[in-house]
Amino acid sequence: MRVARAFMKIVRFLRRPQVFDRALVIVLAAPMLIGTIALVLRGQTGTVPGSAHYLLGLALLLMRRRRPILTAALVAVTDVVFLATQTVAMTNLPTIIALYSVGRYTSGRTTAIASGAAFAVYATAQELSWPGSGGWVAALFTVGMSVGVGQLVLLRAELNDRNRREVADAAVRAERRRIARELHDVVAHHITVINALVGGARATLPPEQEVTRSALESAEQTARQAMSEMRRLLDVLRADGNEGPDAATGVGAERLPELIKEAASAGLPASLTVTGEPVGLPAAVDHAVYRIVQEALTNTRKHAVSARASVRLAYGPAAVEVEVLDDGLAKAGGTPGFGLGGMAERVALCGGQLSTGPRPDGGFRVHARIPLETR
Repeated sequence: MRVARAFMKIVRFLRRPQVFDRALVIVLAAPMLIGTIALVLRGQTGTVPGSAHYLLGLALLLMRRRRPILTAALVAVTDVVFLATQTVAMTNLPTIIALYSVGRYTSGRTTAIASGAAFAVYATAQELSWPGSGGWVAALFTVGMSVGVGQLVLLRAELNDRNRREVADAAVRAERRRIARELHDVVAHHITVINALVGGARATLPPEQEVTRSALESAEQTARQAMSEMRRLLDVLRADGNEGPDAATGVGAERLPELIKEAASAGLPASLTVTGEPVGLPAAVDHAVYRIVQEALTNTRKHAVSARASVRLAYGPAAVEVEVLDDGLAKAGGTPGFGLGGMAERVALCGGQLSTGPRPDGGFRVHARIPLETR
């Protein structure tokens, strides 16, 4: 274990950009430097210019991350000088790394201009230094391959970074929903109990205790306001970062006829029946009714074959009920989603009850009953 931890520490240390670049230069330069010194000591000095060209290009790579264009330009200058003097016949590894750095650490127009300029410089230098050698082909291959690999690595890094951000955002949204559920389960229950106890106490008071009755009525009103405020806060917690709360969308029971028409135009015959005297619904309840119908119709389109749907919206004195029925056959191999869970969350946050499941005579049923606040 100690050896493994020590190894991982070394790996993390070497992955630091400046440390990696210095280690890269040292690893690539050491064999050339040692070999050149050994040859010079033997009196063989013919390889010294080529070694100098190689080592100078490696030294310039120390700033390839911070200034990739400048690094590539300086490496190109050294290459052109040594090619012009016919000291070397072709570019070498530092050139490839410098061009790769251009593709890796620049993007867009900058990369295109730098690549075009590099190709023009190297093709011209090769043709002038070694006429008829087809140097422009080698220049095209060297520049295109090096910059192209750098761009691919850059794209992969950006995609990985985007995936990490999406995973982090999803975790944040899931945590927000979990907090919303916890708040509702803990706080809403106790506030509801308090409100019921206060209401019961007020109902048992003798008629002459008006002061106490007034105080209890104020307590009930405060409890109802607290529940309403908490639901609004939970709506904010449950809202995704890219989608605002439902209040910003203007959806509600009044738009159900439009939703039925949209479902019909999408290939799902549907009907709407409204019973009872329509009343203005609280915002959270209004949005929940619309979303339940919307999600139920979406599930029918996705998971049922040859289905017809019927929607019933019933207004009562103390609650509103919404029921969505379909008579379709379930598709084989369907993948379960999160629609029913989202319905349950919305109904629970409004203090209601949701029941879902297959119908005995075929099809599927979604039924929600949401209580209305009474003043």
